[in-house]
This record gives sequence, structure tokens and C-alpha cells, in this order.
Amino acid sequence: MLYNFNSKDGASPYGGLILDAVGNLYGTTAYGGSGHSGTVFELSPVAGGGWQHQILYSFQGQKDGAVPYASLVFDAAGNLYGTTRDGGGGECTDGGFEVGCGTVFELTPAGGVAWTKKILHEFHADGTDGYVPSSNLVFDAAGNLYGTTSRGSAYGGPGTVFELSPAVDGSWAEKLLYSFGNSPDGNSPSSGVIFDALGNLYGMTIAGGSAGGGGTVYELTPAAGGVWTESILQSFSDGAGQGGFFPQGGVIFDGAGNLYGSTTDGGVYSFGTAFKLTPLGNGSWTKTILHNFNYNPSGGDAGDPSGLIFDAAGNLYGTGFLGGAYRGGAVFEIKH
Repeated sequence: MLYNFNSKDGASPYGGLILDAVGNLYGTTAYGGSGHSGTVFELSPVAGGGWQHQILYSFQGQKDGAVPYASLVFDAAGNLYGTTRDGGGGECTDGGFEVGCGTVFELTPAGGVAWTKKILHEFHADGTDGYVPSSNLVFDAAGNLYGTTSRGSAYGGPGTVFELSPAVDGSWAEKLLYSFGNSPDGNSPSSGVIFDALGNLYGMTIAGGSAGGGGTVYELTPAAGGVWTESILQSFSDGAGQGGFFPQGGVIFDGAGNLYGSTTDGGVYSFGTAFKLTPLGNGSWTKTILHNFNYNPSGGDAGDPSGLIFDAAGNLYGTGFLGGAYRGGAVFEIKH
């Protein structure tokens, strides 16, 4: 165990971790901190063993932002970027309380332990913007940021993919690349997006699709005039034994151009699946189930997986919300 949070210094770290060049870890907690609205933290290895925890920023809620739910990303200068699910200037409510519609933020090191926060974009539920961003961001080669919102662009709508572009005056301009519709389109993007070598974007929605509303894997392709065209690569069925549904955690590529991901539900045992999508060369993709998760209280397997990563040998790793000998979740490996 590297560190245990105690609420005062953060609580509920839902997002993953990232490393800097010298081996420090960076992440977010959705709650806790001095403003009770989440933190950005750093863990630094200490000579002789152990790790030192440092809060880089505590969100204060309301216009400052709240509930940083996803992992972070560095730019080339060492600045950190992320999203908050709540807060900002947008007028969104939860249970009758004003919580804001979410933000995109930048943290810049200012010397010593101080980091300076800047809000790059405040989301609004005004019919022209997405809102409630709960996924990570990604840069393109030109320094533009890309991400998703789980709702919008119309109030109550099923989500968006957006781009933020920096201007010379330090401001950032948002452009909606795609607004999701109702089935057979995807609904509620559950993760961020990734690029392929040609500049196409790939991601997941946790719901929607043509196979019963169990979610999708989608591709967005840029065209002339700044238009992006969506293709649904896979629609998941919400029926038991149908190869899984409710995909979360995002997709990843292997070196051959195949996509990999996981679903939190469905499969043979109804505890989710790990899957592979292979392009067939005619625009269609075929799905292969790599593992059907079979959680049981006595341990032995995980359940409800959320995202995968590769090692250099091609083995897959991930976490399950369920599983393990103590029933509190598990880290698993799927061997190549």
C-alpha cells in the first residue's frame, strides 16, 4: 500500500494515475480536501522506501469546480490538465441543488509546492454545449485538447465529444465535434477518446446502440470543413450471455490496429467481459471475447472490470470493482 487517504487530504480516487519523467505519481480524488470538493495530488518516492503525499490543489466547489472524476494529462511544459464533473459557471442542478455543469482546468507549477489553477472552459446546459465531463483528456500534436461530456448538447441530451484549442491570448475556444443522439446512436460516453495514426478518434458510450441499448464503441473521422463523421464499430446487447454490455474505461490499440476494452456487465456469467475488435478492411469490425468474468464471493475471479492496459509482452491488465479474496475488488492479468 503506497498511501491511504483520510478524507481531509482527499477521498474516492476514481481516476487512474499518471507518471512524470522522474517517477512521481499524479492523480485526483473526487471528494475531500480543504473544500470538500476533491483534490489533485502528487505521490513522490522517498529514499529508503515509502511515498510522500502532497496536495497540489483542493477544489472549493461552485465556480471553482468540484468532483474531479478522471485522470490527468501532462503537456510538454509539465502543466497538468483535467476535468471536474461539477462546478463552474453553468447552471446545472443535482437533487435540487445548484452544482454547476463542470469545467476543464489547467494546473501550472509555480515553484515549491504551489500550483496555480486556471479554468479553460466552463460547460453550460444551454442547448449548445455538453455538460458533466467525467472522463480524461487527450492532446493532439498541435496542442489541442479532446474529451467527452456524459450529457448535452441539449438539456438532458446523451453527451458530446469536444475539442478545446488554445489562442495566443491564453484563452481556449471550444468546438463540439459530435453530439450523440438516441438509439441506434450511442448514449452517454463513458470514457475519453484516443487517436489512431490517421487522426481518427475512438471511444465508448455506456448506453445506446442498435443491439438493445447496451452501449457502443464508436469512431469519429474528420472531413473537410471541420465536420466529423461517426461510425458505430460495435453495439453491445444488454442480454445475458451476449458478449457483454455497459462498456467502460475506454479502448486501447495494439500494434496491429486492433481495439481492446471491457464491459462491466453481461457475458456468460453476467459480471462483464474483456473483448477485442478486429478491423476487417471493409469498414466493419469483428468482436472476440477474451474473457468472461466470473466473480464469486469466495474469490478466484474479478467482476465489473473498467478499462485495460498492455505490458510490453502483450498481456492485458485491469481492475475489477468486484472480486478478490476480501470481496473489495481485484487487479487482474489476461495473458496473451
